[in-house]
Formats: sequence, structure tokens, C-alpha cells
Amino acid sequence: MRYNSQDEITRRQFLLQNAHAYLGVSLLPMLGGTVASEAVAASVEGGRKPAKSVIFLNMAGGMSHLDTFDLKLGNQEVSGPIEGLKTPIDGYFVSQYLPHTAKVMDRFTVINSMNSKIGAHEQAQYLVHKSYTPRGTIVHPSVGAWVSRLTPRLNETLPPYISIAGSASNSGAGWMGAKHSAALIGDPKKGLADTEMSSRMSKEDFDRRLKLADMLNTKFHQEYATQEVKSYHSVFDEATKVMESEDLEAFDLGQETQKTREAYGADRFGQGCLLARRLVEAEVRFIEVTLGGWDTHYNNFDGVAKQCLKLDQTLATLITDLEQRGLLDSTLVVLATEFGRSPRIQKENSNGRGHHPGAFSYLMAGGGVKGGFVYGKSDKNGRAAIEKPVSIYDFNSTIGYALGIDHAEIHHSPSKRPFRLAGPDKEEGAPVTEIFT
Repeated sequence: MRYNSQDEITRRQFLLQNAHAYLGVSLLPMLGGTVASEAVAASVEGGRKPAKSVIFLNMAGGMSHLDTFDLKLGNQEVSGPIEGLKTPIDGYFVSQYLPHTAKVMDRFTVINSMNSKIGAHEQAQYLVHKSYTPRGTIVHPSVGAWVSRLTPRLNETLPPYISIAGSASNSGAGWMGAKHSAALIGDPKKGLADTEMSSRMSKEDFDRRLKLADMLNTKFHQEYATQEVKSYHSVFDEATKVMESEDLEAFDLGQETQKTREAYGADRFGQGCLLARRLVEAEVRFIEVTLGGWDTHYNNFDGVAKQCLKLDQTLATLITDLEQRGLLDSTLVVLATEFGRSPRIQKENSNGRGHHPGAFSYLMAGGGVKGGFVYGKSDKNGRAAIEKPVSIYDFNSTIGYALGIDHAEIHHSPSKRPFRLAGPDKEEGAPVTEIFT
């Protein structure tokens, strides 16, 4: 069975247009997961309890490892003007642009041996999110979709997978179907769009329109009895559950104190991380928050400084807030990017840095991960991972491991093609178990 993206768009448009016409709402943001498998055990190796939720912080654009978490102090040709700040980890320094984060590094594991072979943004982001490279015949599920499918749903009304300021293409569920795609939120201050019934419509009128829409869709479902259409059939039930759920309060940032909102930062990323914490409290499984702008081909040092202003206080506040609320042990916080930046400072580009997949840095905290731990190493120039290299496949497998998911278990698409969270057979990833307590 060959995947036909045009058919997918046609069916999607048909259902969404009917939903809007007959229910008075737009249901696209409510295409979250429904019933997940019972594949997750109550405990994993060594009696460790699996994490309940993941907050995935996507540093889109290629965050420079050399100017953030893998400094090459003393190597002026590589480090440029960057200075280091001491952290609670003995002998480990972070960038001068991360003063708040420096103080909480004892909660993190830093992986300074990430590496990849892909140095183009779109393809690299696809790999980070899906553990596969793009193919013309199939759309692969994102890691969040895998989590939606393979872990029991904790909140029966809210979508188990939510993406804040992220890309629809990277947060889709591909062959798994729309019910495992992310609910997309553009502005965290506005919450989940189109979840309120029109004031001009009564509950009785809404129910009548719901039944009418379902009746009109029946013929379409019978004629196109595919897995994709079956997946979309659940959209009406999902939407109704969300609209009537008291848990919608989780999206109301106005319930937070002004002090808390300011501590997270007033920009979209900061408020997105605050919303992520609230969604963890509401038992949403997987929340992604994206901070773009890391593509520092030109004026790298000015660019990194500006980006770190957005990241630093927010990241430190998120970790501290989760910890104070007793949520950090059960929440895996991940900071990832598609690749690093080149060791050579490109003076011809106003001291910019180019794309560099040979070595870069990721962070993990909570969810059973060790604190104050540096794993792996790049060479003296930050060009290559030379100790304990970690691939994207390994890293995504590690996320699965934290949640109690079997990274290597084979699952089949509707066309019977085999897939796994760890990626393709020839480059199957393995969890980095050494970073767990």
C-alpha cells in the first residue's frame, strides 16, 4: 500500500470542514491521542519507576554547543570571546550567557557527544523528531506520537501530545493516524484554540449538529474504510470531551501569579514552558516547546547571547518549579537541537558559525536521570564526538527507556512495513542507560 499524501489531505479537509460547518468549531488542535496500548510496565529495570511525562525543549536552528554547554576554554581560535561560568559540577563550565542555568546544572545530565550525519535543517529536524530520515512513500510518526500510542493515557480528556510554537510537519503521527498527532498551540497565552462553544449555540443545538455531522460522514467512512479515515472518525468524540473537560483550566495561564509568570519570562518560549508545567500537572504525556532562532551563520556571538537571554532564566525556573512541586522525578525534561555549529569562526560572516552535525550537546533532567553528570566528550575543537558517542537514534531510545517503552519493539504501519522508536534496523539506537540513577 503506497502512502498517498493527497488522499490524506482530502480526507482531512472533508472532516474538518464538516466539523466547522456543523459543530461551529475547528477541531484541528484536538487531534491528540486516544486510547494507548498497555505496553508500559509499572516499573522498569532495577525497580526504577518510569517517568510519566516528557517536556521536550526544541532549540530549532542548530544551537552552538561551543558557546553554551561544551566550551573550549583556552582554545581562542574556537572559543572566541566566550567565557565560562562555574557550575556545581566539579570542573565543568557553561557559557557566560547562562548564569541562571549554571546554578542548576547539578540537576542535569549533559551529553557532549551527540553526533549526526545530517547538516540540513529540515532533514535534521525530521530526524530529531522521528528517528528516521524523510522518505517520499511514508510519513514517520514523531517521538511524541510514539509516546501517545505506547503509553496508557493519564488524562482521558486532554490530548496526550501537545506542541507549543512547533512545526505541524514535525509533530504529526504519520502512519499512526491523526489521533496520535500533536495538538498544536501557537500562542501559549491564548491556550488551545476553538475549545469554547459559541455563545449563540445551545447545548441541545450543538448535540443536534454533532449527530447530523456524524450521519453525513457515515457514507464517506463506508466508501473510504481506511485506517486514516477511521482515525479521523474519533475527532468528534475527542473534541466533545475536550470542550466539556474541566481540565481546560490547565491552559489558563491567568491562574498563575504575576510573580510566577515573570519568573518564566514574558516571551512565547517562557510562557510556553509555564504552560508545559501546567500540562504536566494535568497529566499530559508529551509536551514540546520550541525556541527557534539558533541559526547563527552571521554574528554568532551576538546571536547566541540573545537566544540565551530567552533560554536561561526560563530553563532554570522550569527545573526549579518542577522540583519544588514534586514533579521533577516523574517528568523528563529534554533540551535538544538538530546539530551544533562549526568550530571555525567565520570572520567573513561577521564571526558566524556554520552547520556542524559532527558534535553537539543535549541536556536531560528529571525522570530518573542523574544530576550533575557529564556524559561523553568531543575533541579539543568540538569537531567530533570522541568518547561515548550518542546518535539521535540512541537519544530517542533513551526517551523511550525513561518512559518504560521498548525502543526496539517492532510496530507495523497499515501497509505492514516495520518501524520502531529506535529508528531503522541498520542504525538501531540503544538507550544510554548510564545516565540513569
